[in-house]
Amino acid sequence: MQRTLLRSVLSSAAVLLLAAGAAQADVRLPAVFSDHMVLQRDSKLPVWGWADAGEKVTVSFRDQTKSTTAGNDGTWKVTLDPVQVGDASELKVTGENTVTFKDVLVGEVWVCSGQSNMGWTVNRSLDPDLEAATAKFPNIRLFQVPLKTATEPQDDVQAEWKHCTPETIPNFTAVGYFFGRQLHQTLDVPVGLIMTAWGGTRAEAWTSPEAMASTPELKPILDTWAKRSETYDSEAAKKRYEAAMKRWEDQAAAARKAGKPVPRRPQMQGNPRTDRHHPSNLYNAMVAPLVPYAIRGGIWYQGESNAGRAYQYRTLMPTMITSWRDAWDQGDFPFYMVQLANFREIKDQPVESDWAELREAQMMTIDAIPNVGVACITDIGAAKDIHPKDKQNVGKRLARLALVNDYGMDGITKQGPTYRSLDIEAGKCVVHFDTHGSKLTTYYREPLTGFAIAGADKKWHWAQAKITGPDTVEVWHPEVKEPLAVRYNWSDNPQGTLFSEMYLPAYPFRTDDWPGITASNVTP
Repeated sequence: MQRTLLRSVLSSAAVLLLAAGAAQADVRLPAVFSDHMVLQRDSKLPVWGWADAGEKVTVSFRDQTKSTTAGNDGTWKVTLDPVQVGDASELKVTGENTVTFKDVLVGEVWVCSGQSNMGWTVNRSLDPDLEAATAKFPNIRLFQVPLKTATEPQDDVQAEWKHCTPETIPNFTAVGYFFGRQLHQTLDVPVGLIMTAWGGTRAEAWTSPEAMASTPELKPILDTWAKRSETYDSEAAKKRYEAAMKRWEDQAAAARKAGKPVPRRPQMQGNPRTDRHHPSNLYNAMVAPLVPYAIRGGIWYQGESNAGRAYQYRTLMPTMITSWRDAWDQGDFPFYMVQLANFREIKDQPVESDWAELREAQMMTIDAIPNVGVACITDIGAAKDIHPKDKQNVGKRLARLALVNDYGMDGITKQGPTYRSLDIEAGKCVVHFDTHGSKLTTYYREPLTGFAIAGADKKWHWAQAKITGPDTVEVWHPEVKEPLAVRYNWSDNPQGTLFSEMYLPAYPFRTDDWPGITASNVTP
């Protein structure tokens, strides 16, 4: 009986070993390859995954077949030649086993990233019922990366491509959807949208570790987090949390009894090293696994969490974008940002503004690196809501940039007026604009507002202003006899009325370079 039992145990062990060997031999690919995916047209198409070391892997799509051998580390990669838009096809990957992806389209693929305003979903935006009811676009496909952090770059995520339907669109990025829908309807090609966004996060968390470490101007960020990690005490954090919870329970009970709002529940301080704000933690978990899936470009809505460090953002944003481009190795693919919306209290007098400085830093990225654009939305924000609901116009304004810059569409105005130059003549300032094909006007013929003027004393006054030509505005103030500088919409919640005839707002700007309120604030 003992021999029989021994033979049974050995037989079971052999079966398990064979099963383990078969499982190990299975060819597999990252989740960004799944049924219903969209491949980028007119681009080389990397396809990669894992198999046994030395295992031959063959990838077939339409009339192409490419083969390779898995390396000693079990990874493999082939690159398909560029393909054109066509009917849905199958992508087949064969090794010891065969993996077949069905309903694969070829079209335009864009990454949609940033913080909460990019993560803001269709069901929390304007007209969620109407938008969901009409979201019947079988050739728009959605891929949503789950919210995770990692201290080292990861190679996969848990997600899958889905059709755009009334059931799938409500919880997808509104800005990304409205951007992609505009491209789909204008270009008449399939569109794939990859959503990777997390509310409240900072740009440094989305930047690669190599880029953060090699950029001296960003060292204060790394030093700050290193100190936090070194001094973190989990037991002390737990005690602080328990004490805070006891205070909160008393406050919450009192608030309920008085019929007042309950204060926010305290959160336990976690390990800084795994925090979602920690440099590179979101890049590692939510960007690296997508690389090098072929894309056309990226759209980005973020900056609120970096306001107060605008001068540092001038370096941080180009560094982040470049780190993505280096990782994808597709050249300088287009990258379009959303400028911060108007928000907070409206000021009676011209004042300094950390949000205005952040908007300026976003615009400066255009000059720092190639193929970058910024969409202005200072007319559709909300004073008391950092998440304005009009995401439709945000998506459209991003789409304008892409349609003109990347798809060569004629007859479309790319953006609103942008500052070009300043002349000072006889005590008045003449501001010249690039109008991008649509001449200047005021918002529904309202008086022209939003301009401020200053002389050598650096005291700002709301200015009088008038449009004097298709691309010029004259600015003056009777008390500023010798003006030196002009600003437009330089505030947290600007209310300027300069637009183009396409009713696209003029971008905020300043002609001075006087130190602002965040010039020396470089730590998170």
